[in-house]
Amino acid sequence: MLTYDVDFWSIRQRKDRPKPFELRWRVGEQSHSRSFKLKAQAEGRQSQLMEALRRREQFDEETGLPVSELEALTTPTWYSHATAYVLMKWPKAAAKHRASIAETLATVTPAFVSSSRGAPAPAVLRKALYGWAFRAMQDGEGTLRLRHEVEQPPADIAAALKWIAENTYKMTEAARPDRLRAALDVIGKTLSGKPAADNTVSRKRMVLSNTLRYAVERAILPANPLGRVDWTAPVRDDEVDFRYVPNPEQAAALIEAVRQVSTRGEHLAAFFGCLYYAAMRPSEIAALRAEDCKLPQTGWGELILAGSRPEVGSGWTDDGKSYDQRGLKRRARTATRSVPIPPVLTAMLREHRARYGAADDGRLFRAAEGGRVGSTEYCALWDTARSKALSSTEVRTPLADVPYSLRHAGVSLWINSGVDPVEVAQRAGHSLTVLFRFYAKILKGQQSRANALIEKGLSGG
Repeated sequence: MLTYDVDFWSIRQRKDRPKPFELRWRVGEQSHSRSFKLKAQAEGRQSQLMEALRRREQFDEETGLPVSELEALTTPTWYSHATAYVLMKWPKAAAKHRASIAETLATVTPAFVSSSRGAPAPAVLRKALYGWAFRAMQDGEGTLRLRHEVEQPPADIAAALKWIAENTYKMTEAARPDRLRAALDVIGKTLSGKPAADNTVSRKRMVLSNTLRYAVERAILPANPLGRVDWTAPVRDDEVDFRYVPNPEQAAALIEAVRQVSTRGEHLAAFFGCLYYAAMRPSEIAALRAEDCKLPQTGWGELILAGSRPEVGSGWTDDGKSYDQRGLKRRARTATRSVPIPPVLTAMLREHRARYGAADDGRLFRAAEGGRVGSTEYCALWDTARSKALSSTEVRTPLADVPYSLRHAGVSLWINSGVDPVEVAQRAGHSLTVLFRFYAKILKGQQSRANALIEKGLSGG
């Protein structure tokens, strides 16, 4: 209980004690005392306590300390609070979000260190933070704990964790604007020092803000201080560089080249077809089931997307699998998305289903042993296909350098074909904000067509 009811007694001397000078004071109904070797020490401490009272600080009845000293004594460090935040968020967070939280906290925590003396190498510290300090798991009794409390880390990792636990600022100090600005500067860059992508900065800033908001919830901070920090992320253009997005002829050639690479290429040709002709995300294709496909003999078909299987390390999932079973990105768990598909993809999927069938759970695409198709596998196929389908000059450029280029190509084709942006966003599973940010150059190029339609309307045509 906090109170202003504080009294001090005169310092008394007890000559038979190792510390003979006793300071005594009363807070509310509780009496407190502390002994010193020298009278000057007792007087100095008494002066500190009386000064706090003159500053109109309340005292804690249980400890006898003024509020300022009590807060300094009980306020956790940044590291302690960050680990508490991880344990709070872990049970309900998706595997990919868990990894994102760990990545963010591993990035910003070095900005809150109070000393560099004895610091481990940056690479070791990051490994310790990302893989051990901010990763949780259940112990033998089913209790959720930090990984390094359940498993024995290597010696260098253990030393790094011990050092960081002892050398981060208290939360009240970490909340200073200059400390937070330093943390924001860190998340504004990649590990190589280049400006980070806008969505990466936004994602990490949100994790940092939520960590501070949790400190408010725990009554560690009075308010989230991040909003008071005047900071602007480094300028970076997030728009897709369409010089290196394959055109329809190149996209078709690349997909055919995948088919010709190997028997696995034959199996995954339709996988790449979904990337281009339906502009699906790889995680959505990995979850595509036969029952989700309406594939008529002729004409357009339809895919009803109901989930995704984003690839993530096994350390972030509850069941130890390398992927997570989720709903569609940024949608309710039970939400679906309808994507009409052109006859070319309809035929590809019909052929694939007839030739390879489906997994026991209905998935159309699967690894050789039945699991999720891994990114390492389809990226290796893609690299080989690029060398087959593109000229030697094109191979040396970023043209279609990753499979995801097919998704960009598919969305670009829809926009260039005059499809309404709202319909494009719906089919691709984008928000309009994201569509206009990434595809602004193409959308701007449609102005002449829009002008012609408006002019036609004005003239009564």
